[in-house]
Amino acid sequence: MTSCKLPNHIYISRMNIGIIGLGDMGKVYAKAFAKAGYAVYGCDLPQNREALENELYPSGIQLMDNGKQVARISDLLIYSVEADRMEQVVAESCGSAKYGAIIAGQTSVKHPEIAVFDKYLPADAQIVTFHAMHGGGFEPVGQKLILIRYRADDAAYQRMLDLFIAIGSDIVELADYHEHDQIVADTQAVTHVGFESMGTAWAAAGFFPWENASYLGGIDNVKILITLRIFSYKAHVYAGLAILNPYAREQVKRYAQSESELFKLMIQEEEKAFRERLYKARDFVFHESRTPIMLNDTVMEEFAFHGNQSERRPNSHLSILSMVDAWHHLSVNPYDNLIGQTPPFRLRLGIAEYLFKNEDLLEESIQTALYDKSIRGDDLEFHSAVREWSSIINYGDMEGYKKHFSQVQAFFGDRLAEGQKQSGDMIRRLMRG
Repeated sequence: MTSCKLPNHIYISRMNIGIIGLGDMGKVYAKAFAKAGYAVYGCDLPQNREALENELYPSGIQLMDNGKQVARISDLLIYSVEADRMEQVVAESCGSAKYGAIIAGQTSVKHPEIAVFDKYLPADAQIVTFHAMHGGGFEPVGQKLILIRYRADDAAYQRMLDLFIAIGSDIVELADYHEHDQIVADTQAVTHVGFESMGTAWAAAGFFPWENASYLGGIDNVKILITLRIFSYKAHVYAGLAILNPYAREQVKRYAQSESELFKLMIQEEEKAFRERLYKARDFVFHESRTPIMLNDTVMEEFAFHGNQSERRPNSHLSILSMVDAWHHLSVNPYDNLIGQTPPFRLRLGIAEYLFKNEDLLEESIQTALYDKSIRGDDLEFHSAVREWSSIINYGDMEGYKKHFSQVQAFFGDRLAEGQKQSGDMIRRLMRG
């Protein structure tokens, strides 16, 4: 794997780019390509046509009636659709693809995407796929983007490199889509389940965490805002990533097992076993050869959602303890996966590092987890939520996943928009150090 730096000058090829699917991410990249000087065409569902034309026409992006029309004109054809709809959309449109066109997908899990491409695309198609490691609230400039050469000659691959260099992406090149899905499982799948479980627990308990003194302070500010950020997006993004990625189920199952085993030690007040287990996990993940992330304490404290001024109560931070324990048992060191990081993953690792490398805070967390009954009810809700999410993912229940996700979305309601904005501001501040 190599990282590609942005040169001072880059040649913009005369290439038509077509995007089938103009949702959040499709729109972000359509605008970025058009801004860089490329001719961009796209389509989406008919009911979205008018709104998309109003939004995209000023950028010079031309909307077409359907995927076949987009495919017919495109030198580069990008499928930016839900993972579970990929086969249907590709089957309907790929027959109109230009001879020798470059074909790419923008899904976050590549096993099913590549299987669909192998099934339907002609032998002359050049397949270079990618995955933008950020949400629709960020422009591509400076953001991680994984580029995977599956079946393409040198000229086609270079055109894709030039394209993403031109829009300022921080490119990570991978030779194998299996490696991509393994990294994504290690970074995103369990990260999302952790935050989703927190949101589910708060919804089940019937309170907003920013109104509870147990969820004040830097670490909890990050947890709250990233949870709101995740639930502000569409369920299918996370459902496809967790259920269709063949490596993700093992990761989620281990996280649920770690959380359950730690929770049992907590309620039994088995301090010696609990402490030894966490220290082993700490020594595995946070040994001194690792370059720390070092989240800015002042910035984390600054981003208090709704500015609760109550006196902070200790928190067990069971969600973080479980994550570090799971990394240890999986023999996965998260620092090795920063090449494919997303902002939520980096922040999740950052707050875990912040907790485990602060002896006083870690000791407070251990004592609270074992002996503070005032937080035990919240931990029980979290325990139940992790079990629910793990079961849904293990059963491969896409509709159940989306329904469960939507229920929590409804609980947070209009606060999600504010959380998305504030979390975006926090991410930008913390990423600058």
